[in-house]
Amino acid sequence: MDRCSLYQSVVNIRPKMMASPLLSLVRCLYRSTTPFVGFRRHPRALKLSRGLSSEVQADPLAGVRILDLTRIVAGPYCTMVLGDLGAEVIKVERPIEGDECRKWGPPFIGDTNESCYFMAVNRNKKSLCIDMKSTEGKNILFELAEKADVLVENFVPGKMDELGLGYADFKAVAPHLIYCSISGFGPDGPYSNRPGYDVIAASMGGLLHITGPQDGEPCKVGVALTDIMTGLYAHGAIMAALMQRLQTGLGQKIDANLLSTQVASLINIGSNYLNGGVEAERHGTSHPSIVPYEALETKDGCFITVGTGSDKQFVDLCHRFELPHIANDSKFVTNKLRVKNRKVLLAILKDKFRTKIRNEWLKLLEGASFPYGPINSIADVFNDPHLEATKVVQYVDHPVAGKVKLVAPAVKFSNAKNQIRSPPPTLGQHTHEILHSTLGYSQEKIERLIKIGAVA
Repeated sequence: MDRCSLYQSVVNIRPKMMASPLLSLVRCLYRSTTPFVGFRRHPRALKLSRGLSSEVQADPLAGVRILDLTRIVAGPYCTMVLGDLGAEVIKVERPIEGDECRKWGPPFIGDTNESCYFMAVNRNKKSLCIDMKSTEGKNILFELAEKADVLVENFVPGKMDELGLGYADFKAVAPHLIYCSISGFGPDGPYSNRPGYDVIAASMGGLLHITGPQDGEPCKVGVALTDIMTGLYAHGAIMAALMQRLQTGLGQKIDANLLSTQVASLINIGSNYLNGGVEAERHGTSHPSIVPYEALETKDGCFITVGTGSDKQFVDLCHRFELPHIANDSKFVTNKLRVKNRKVLLAILKDKFRTKIRNEWLKLLEGASFPYGPINSIADVFNDPHLEATKVVQYVDHPVAGKVKLVAPAVKFSNAKNQIRSPPPTLGQHTHEILHSTLGYSQEKIERLIKIGAVA
């Protein structure tokens, strides 16, 4: 099928598809001058693993199949985001042991062994237990790769090649496959063979150096932020590779790593050093380049964070703090002067803030032109009326743990779904289903594979 035929066939499907993302892609390809080789060489590269439907897809990634060979956080977070968008995610785990994250606790849910940590990053997935060191297990992976669109793994660089499961091995049988590797330090450089955890990359990438009180020790961020950012970077790269494959028909290898992600995320801090020669310091909750921009303590020992990103916002803050005279003080009329006279200004603001309790300040700040918000406990977070109104917390029925609460996807679409469709799987929950329905294995063959330990 040539580009013209493809375009016309999609246009004729249904009138409402005229506004669909699929048609937009086809229009782009139709107008492109790039040689369109995908259909001829790799039919699934443009149909996706489960084919294009004649109906408008409510899930943006419906039809995309992902082999998820990742564990812990960065990789599972990446594939969970893709699963939220409608991709079929097959989580490949070791028999008996599974993802290490399954054992990270307490806390566990109720009196079960289901880890709260695992639950947080593994919804919308199917669990398939495979011994990847066995010949039979490898063959299953290769068969699945032929029917999949993306493979994601987060082993130390070189480990998958040692197992005969590297990119070159999969490319030989599935040239359309997008193969994404997530590691601590990437495949090149002197640290490439090191294992990596979030806090290690955060340490080496400067995040801990700039986090914590000015006169105190470096502090770890309270959540695995470097892992999460790496997962999001990888998710975006996979989406881009899927788009490119629509033009070329070919897969490719993607390398994402924790350290590079952390350094890229330094943004202004990195630029300050590279271009301004300024070494970063710890500033607690304050901002090195904007004043005021930090948490202030209230009379009842709570904290509220305020930030003024413009001179106009600073004037509003002064009036709401009942300090109109300092808005015109020559020491504070511009942000540059406020940064220069930080200590003097903050002494005034902190003294004033200690005269009222948290709720009094929140009432006074309502409607302010500048951003503000209380430092909430986690209990406060999940009891916030705004989050309740936007349905951030949702319930799913888990086969072992019963009703489980999960945080919903953060992004909403006007014409598509981004949703929790299924609970995190139990270990090996979908082994039979995948081998039979996806690969067409007979019950006898599956039982034989279980008996020899290739699957579980």
